[in-house]
Amino acid sequence: MRRPLPVAPVLAAFAAILAALLALVPALFGLEPPTGRAAGLVVLTVGLWATGVVPEFVTALVFFTLAMLARIAPPDVIFAGFQSTAWWLVFGGLVVGVAVTRTGLGERLARTLVDALASSYPRLIAGVVAISGGIAFLMPSTMGRVVLLLPIVLALADRVGFVAGRRGRTAMVLAAAFGTYMIPAAILPANVPNMVMAGTVETVFGVTLTYGGYLWLHMPVTGLLKGVVLVALLCRLFPDRPDPAAGERERRPLSAAERRLAAILVVTLGFWTTDFLHGISPAWVGLTAALVCLMPVSGLVPAAEFSRSVNFASLIYVAGVLGMAALVTHSGLGAVLSAGLLAVIPLEPGADALNFASLTGAAAALGVISTMPGLPAILSPLAGELAGATGWPLVTVIMTQVVGFSVVFFPYQVPPLVVALQLGNVRVAEALRLSIPLALVTLAVLTPLNFLWWRLTGWIP
Repeated sequence: MRRPLPVAPVLAAFAAILAALLALVPALFGLEPPTGRAAGLVVLTVGLWATGVVPEFVTALVFFTLAMLARIAPPDVIFAGFQSTAWWLVFGGLVVGVAVTRTGLGERLARTLVDALASSYPRLIAGVVAISGGIAFLMPSTMGRVVLLLPIVLALADRVGFVAGRRGRTAMVLAAAFGTYMIPAAILPANVPNMVMAGTVETVFGVTLTYGGYLWLHMPVTGLLKGVVLVALLCRLFPDRPDPAAGERERRPLSAAERRLAAILVVTLGFWTTDFLHGISPAWVGLTAALVCLMPVSGLVPAAEFSRSVNFASLIYVAGVLGMAALVTHSGLGAVLSAGLLAVIPLEPGADALNFASLTGAAAALGVISTMPGLPAILSPLAGELAGATGWPLVTVIMTQVVGFSVVFFPYQVPPLVVALQLGNVRVAEALRLSIPLALVTLAVLTPLNFLWWRLTGWIP
């Protein structure tokens, strides 16, 4: 009897066949040839990333190569990721992360957390999630939070005996990665999708979202309950037991290198948290910090250490994710998908539960293709039409997007998650063990609870 083929290669092959059909016979799907080629490339790229049959950075190179050979979009669109502030923030974060590890400062910071968190495994995971979500009140950049926290979390994992390959180490990286995005979805200025939505609706409809109203609506379920579910799933899917004694070391005073790096981090964090005052992008603040660490006079990251320790594969992967998002917008594929999706979902005045489920599900489904940063730009302009179809106030329809872009099936949908996995050396397959159950629980349990909360608070008439 023939052994069945592994699931991942079969799914990847299916994605490749579908991609070829979209690119070669676009009329079969009601698409124009340029849009069909873009759709084919997106399907192939998403399929390879989701199945993990080749390394993530190789898939990104496949995306770049095919896009240019087939002339699907101009180079400035395909390689937009390398020009984005997010890419440079990642680069700066990688360099600072090397400095944090090399000087031992990360291990020292982790030591201060051991006594508070390492008494039990659930307490440890809950502490990482709480810190990752709570810092969003001070630091608005998701990518900045990731690159700041991951070296400290990895050092903490070492302190409690979670060496590379341990389930506990994987769980801690995932706790930091998902905690920095999921819980801050409930804090207005803390995530890129939040701010894209706020900016778009203010431009299109003249509606200004308030910090307090946004927090009150989303934090109880999308923020706090989602955090509880995240901790429960991590403890269930990646069970382990911390051993604080495994990483014990003799306490020592701060070295000169640690003091210099601590000063750099304090200044960097200060500029990150006050960007609303000085207007300097967090990316350029991070790049400046990286440059200072690389200067020979600092003695923090020598040239040889930079070449050996900075993960350039991560940078290629991130550029591919951002380039694909730019292609979806440039090609009009996002508009085609949203229009087609909204044409088939059931919406009618008075059917409030069905309307809520339909709008949330549509946003979650569209996010698989458009990625989360691009989702609000696609859906927000349609809010007026959707409000008419549901009979709801415009702002209520707008807010349903938040529930939708908190449903993440695949890490590539959220670039900071991609970066966190690369920094933490966690495979996509491991992340999928968490992301898919978390998305399903969000849709099956938290979405109905959100509906009840919105009804109770009067957001749904």
